[in-house]
Amino acid sequence: MASRFVVVPAIPTETGSVRIGGRYYSSMAPCGFDIFDDKEKCRLSLSLPTRVEAEAECSERNAVRQPTQSFERERRPENTKLRNAR
Repeated sequence: MASRFVVVPAIPTETGSVRIGGRYYSSMAPCGFDIFDDKEKCRLSLSLPTRVEAEAECSERNAVRQPTQSFERERRPENTKLRNAR
């Protein structure tokens, strides 16, 4: 099963621009790493400085128990009625 949270490079932020001749050059600041939630399909902008810290945060978030579909299927009231009728 794939992990819900994964490490992705952070989106660099523009710190300024310099004009040389007729062109503009922008400078980008290194940002570190973010976490991507694969279930919700969104980026959690934590801006962790190192990949090691980001992977530790992912491991911690992935360790939280997520209910499985089979568990939810067993809890439904209609399935309980069928089991009690037997």
